[in-house]
Amino acid sequence: MIGPANHGVGSWPSRRARISPHRTALVQGDRTLTYTELAHRADRLAGALAGFGVRRGDRVAYLGVNDITVFETLFATALLGAIFVPLNHRLSGAEIGYMLADSGACMLVHSADADALVAAAGPLPPVLRTSDFDTVAGGEPPAAEVTFDDPCLLLYTSGTTGKPKAAVLTHGNLTWNTVNQLAHFDVLSTDRALCIAPLFHCVGLGQITLPTLFKGGSVEPVAKFDPGAILTRIGEAGITGFSAVPTMLQMMCQDPAWDTADLSSLTCVLYGGSPVQERVARAWLDRGVRLLQGYGMTEASPGVSMATHDGTLDHPVSAGVPHFFTDVAALDPSSRVTALGDEPAELLVRGPNVFAGYWNRPEETRSSFVDSWFRTGDVVRVEDGWAHVVDRIKDVIISGGENVYPAEVEAVIVRLDEVESCAVVGVPDERWGEVGAAYVVARAGLDADALRKHLEANLARFKVPKHLFFVDALPRNATGKVRRVELRAMAAAELA
Repeated sequence: MIGPANHGVGSWPSRRARISPHRTALVQGDRTLTYTELAHRADRLAGALAGFGVRRGDRVAYLGVNDITVFETLFATALLGAIFVPLNHRLSGAEIGYMLADSGACMLVHSADADALVAAAGPLPPVLRTSDFDTVAGGEPPAAEVTFDDPCLLLYTSGTTGKPKAAVLTHGNLTWNTVNQLAHFDVLSTDRALCIAPLFHCVGLGQITLPTLFKGGSVEPVAKFDPGAILTRIGEAGITGFSAVPTMLQMMCQDPAWDTADLSSLTCVLYGGSPVQERVARAWLDRGVRLLQGYGMTEASPGVSMATHDGTLDHPVSAGVPHFFTDVAALDPSSRVTALGDEPAELLVRGPNVFAGYWNRPEETRSSFVDSWFRTGDVVRVEDGWAHVVDRIKDVIISGGENVYPAEVEAVIVRLDEVESCAVVGVPDERWGEVGAAYVVARAGLDADALRKHLEANLARFKVPKHLFFVDALPRNATGKVRRVELRAMAAAELA
């Protein structure tokens, strides 16, 4: 977000406007902004926010779908040394109200699509609608000294369990994540990227999007994900790359437009947020698309590791190798920091991209680190130097003293063509302590007996879920992750 020499008014996007003034920075429908126009609008909006009383360190929340105005607000907020708080527009009014209060936002910027949600959010700070950007008074923004260590973003974690908490990402975190991305794959000033993952999520902002803007390419934010429309747009606009979550990739390769879509312009597609089914990855690779899986988390801005173009075909569902400026290690059962190996262990991460802590949660921040290493909570093993994410520690099922990793069981289930998706959770059992319960979204022609035979042929007996449930859909959060806490509650009710 900032440069190493000039801070405040010399920060991005003003600096990019000097390097690539007439290049298109953002495009959406009939609207385009060059880098010069984006810099001028960010300056003007920063002046308007200052007029509302926004000062250094204040939080400015944003609520709405992906739009050019998200970027304008982000950069304007950063120019003031304030902190940008993008909110999930798919939440309820009560959840938005909680985040506004938790962040202590002094200002809420929102687009028209969020009018009803804003009305339901309860007590609000001063509000500015994006439709008023061109009419609100905006003078010269006050100069602010902004350093790499200053907070830039509060990104709320997905909250699959309990209340979501905000990770504090500094200007340095975002800058180093961008550098890590550019060291791992090529981005050109002539690239044109789609921004289809939501901008309140680390994948939407940190993967492809900011690196493309850093290089002087153009970004096209997409307000609503429609797989057929995205496939069409790639060919129409000569899109070179985008980042996505696995459910998006699956929906696109299952869309009727998939077979005829022109994907020839794509040079790189990144995905992360959760594992992808191998058949989905293969579908993209078979079309000649350079598909790269990345592993990361909000707390790492988000990149920790990523596949490489040279090795993806041999490791289609691996999370790749560590980013250049990111260190990784393992926490062994005796809580010692050691090297990662072929035995599953909790992944530890450190580097200049790792966050500054959780907003107003000092105890949770302290407990998230061992020495200088951030505890990811993910179990990882390394094979031929490539990382494979085994599962979340909290999701591991301990059955009769044996560790059962739900992701391993799920990977076996989805090998069946009749399975659309699945999730496995642990449930209490009088004999074994815990056993697995599998929730399966299946196409016609699959019954419990056939599924159980498939599992018994491919897994140790103790890994086979004791309970099988067929459902129409899995509960997911806004970024496509399965809400396992809901599945556990469903299993408890069904087995009571």
